[in-house]
Amino acid sequence: MTLPLEGKIALVTGASRGLGRADALRLAQAGADVIVTDILIEDDENIETTSEGLGPMAQIMAQSQQVYTKSTTEQIKAMGRQSKAYRMDVTNKEEVEAVFQEVVDLFGRIDILINNAGTLDHTARLEDQNDQFWERDLRVNLTGAYHCCKAVWPYMKKQNWGRIVNMASVAGTLGGYGQASYSTTKAGVLGLTKSLALEGAKYNITVNAIVPGIINTEAFQMSNPTMRERMIARTAFKKPGEPEDIANAIAFLVSEEAGYITGVGLPVAGGIDLFTF
Repeated sequence: MTLPLEGKIALVTGASRGLGRADALRLAQAGADVIVTDILIEDDENIETTSEGLGPMAQIMAQSQQVYTKSTTEQIKAMGRQSKAYRMDVTNKEEVEAVFQEVVDLFGRIDILINNAGTLDHTARLEDQNDQFWERDLRVNLTGAYHCCKAVWPYMKKQNWGRIVNMASVAGTLGGYGQASYSTTKAGVLGLTKSLALEGAKYNITVNAIVPGIINTEAFQMSNPTMRERMIARTAFKKPGEPEDIANAIAFLVSEEAGYITGVGLPVAGGIDLFTF
């Protein structure tokens, strides 16, 4: 039985855990060879030092050894797929370009790009927003996706086929109290998605976004329990989604079956954007 993504080369950013890791594994299950990238990687002897400048969430994950960049590639290889792990900082344009070039040199092409790398640890009212974190969130969540799209674009144009999925958020469509920087960047991701969808259509490149709601990741489990319950109560299902719910939607959007879908921000949010009461 032919798998829907057999023969495709996918690259997933921010894939050491959470949504990115689930995405990488799901794409491999569908037949793709998957490149796993993240700014944190297990064999970095100075991983805790590396994480210090990245924000509190990265530091917690490094200290608690919840970094699975290379182990994710091993799981993918165990499925019979090819995989390689790269430490890559999406805010570093030259580093992104170098990694993408090496992937093309080794694998021949990049068919699928999942822009998952992001920050979600800066929560404060406007008067207390940290200016440095505001700039960091712009660089990672928005400019990082821009760098990756720009780096992969020539390869996809040349092969006249490509699938790009950007990770947005309901915070970008609904706003989020205390999430000025996060909401702004995720709204920007949706604008980037629609613009690139228009530019990519003539080259058979589709560009879509996933708009997740409350998803049961490691980061969500670390949030305030009272706040978690309030957010869950906003959903129609009264429960959080699972990373696999996001991954399944992505697997569809990058398939041939979704070839006429582009410029979409697809909510995978359990009805959190509905009028629930």
